[in-house]
Amino acid sequence: MPVRHGTKHEDHVEEDDVEEDDVEEEDVEESRRSSRELSAADAGAVGLRQVSELTGKDAEGVTRVEPTDDGWLVGVEIVEDRRIPSSGDTLALYEADFDMEGYLLSYRRVRRYKRGSGDVGEGAQ
Repeated sequence: MPVRHGTKHEDHVEEDDVEEDDVEEEDVEESRRSSRELSAADAGAVGLRQVSELTGKDAEGVTRVEPTDDGWLVGVEIVEDRRIPSSGDTLALYEADFDMEGYLLSYRRVRRYKRGSGDVGEGAQ
């Protein structure tokens, strides 16, 4: 004849396991949330890829990665028109806003200029 006392003890152990599992799942979820948040380097890489894909043009590089209240602002330089020689290329600076997980919120072209024309960015008149 089976002893019920052992069964009850096993049920108690399973309840403890469930409570521990709940705590572990919360820890795992918190870990996943924080691991999904982009680093500055990752934000730059995502920005470079996405702006290039959206414009259908070749990217020259990342010019800016700046944290915002809810994510990242990434600046990407794009070749809009290739010329021979390359000093005649038309470049454009795009800015893209991403949330902390890397989802694109918005992007916009900030300015266009000829390669080698010098930096006429912020602060220059």
